[in-house]
Amino acid sequence: MTKFKTTLWIAALATFAILPIAGAKMASSAAFTQTPATKVSYAPIPGGDYKIDPAHSTVGFSIRHYEINWVVGRFKDFDGTIRFDDADITKSSVEFAAKIASVDTGVAARDQHLQKDDFFDVAKYPQMMFKSTRVERKGKNGYVLHGDFTLHGVTKPVAIPFTIAGAIKDSRGNTRFGIEAQTKINRRDYGMNYGSTLPGGGFDIGNEVTINLNLEALKPAPKTAGQ
Repeated sequence: MTKFKTTLWIAALATFAILPIAGAKMASSAAFTQTPATKVSYAPIPGGDYKIDPAHSTVGFSIRHYEINWVVGRFKDFDGTIRFDDADITKSSVEFAAKIASVDTGVAARDQHLQKDDFFDVAKYPQMMFKSTRVERKGKNGYVLHGDFTLHGVTKPVAIPFTIAGAIKDSRGNTRFGIEAQTKINRRDYGMNYGSTLPGGGFDIGNEVTINLNLEALKPAPKTAGQ
């Protein structure tokens, strides 16, 4: 028993000896990860045609599951064009399309089910599309993009509030600017009715879908002689 108590005391002392070192490492790590964001002075965004850069953009969505949690996903295969009017941003326009088969929720079986006729019916409706009709200025720094959204063979008008960050020149001389946007749609408005009500109220699969867009628009640098 005495030997056992001695072992416990040694273990306790070792723990207290290690704590200051571990604390210092944790504080150092926290200081590293909590560095304040750098203040950036963006340049005015030049007018012209921009492509959405898929490698640095996310077309995401989230939907309630059993009214207790969120399932989050994205579409990985998409493209879009922004015609930016630097003289009057409200005259800008956007066209966008995404391949439904690229849906990714992190669970292969669920992604395969989403592609069937219970949900997106990829065989019949392989793409979702958006084409803007106008841009509205909203407040000091905000805008609302209005347009026609086509999903599951149904086209409806939608409004997408968004903000802009940019422009910057990347290491290759290309011009880039960022867009953050979020809107909500009701999937049943587009004929996607799979799911049922819960005995206590609500739905096993929510009807309201939140769409989250984090996009990077790219305008290639002008080609010089010899390129």
